[in-house]
Amino acid sequence: MELDVRTVAVIGENGSGKSTFARLLGGLVKRTSGSVSVLGVDPDRQAAELRRRVAVVFSNPDAQIIMPTVAEDVAFSLRSEKLARAERDDRVEAALARFGLSELATRSSHDLSGGQKQLLALCGAFVRRPELVIADEPTAYLDARNARRVADHLFEETGHRLVLVTHDLALAARCDAAVLFAAGRFTSVGDPASVIAEYEALLRC
Repeated sequence: MELDVRTVAVIGENGSGKSTFARLLGGLVKRTSGSVSVLGVDPDRQAAELRRRVAVVFSNPDAQIIMPTVAEDVAFSLRSEKLARAERDDRVEAALARFGLSELATRSSHDLSGGQKQLLALCGAFVRRPELVIADEPTAYLDARNARRVADHLFEETGHRLVLVTHDLALAARCDAAVLFAAGRFTSVGDPASVIAEYEALLRC
């Protein structure tokens, strides 16, 4: 499978292999056979290069929130970048403003609502200015309002490609292409409308 589009949805039933695929692309699990290239990088052999260019966002933001305050957590994402303190602070401040988190900058990062935590996880990902964002069910545990806010940020932020693992077919339909997984392998690749139709037919069987 080879895709050269800006946004790709990955859909399929629970246990079909979607999340494993996302983790494989993000270099979080190693392949057992075949070959994988992400932005021209082999995730197994060039892990450091992949981490520099790719950001991964999970469905549970608690798995990604580390530092005690909101601003510190976003700044932590820049720890490996060689930035002057003033530049780092400017990037953190701009990212917080873009994601509507400025007023929460000094708030405990673990006392936020679910929607705020997911926005914080996204903010930490985007402050790095990655070339590719891999988002694994980023709206799964959010109410409709917060799910819409998170989705809008994923699609409206510029300068990156997006791989979106989701059960939300309306969200998948916003992508440029879609991949359907079943029984641990992809069974269909193409425009979202046709792949979603195939998935819905599969669910009716």
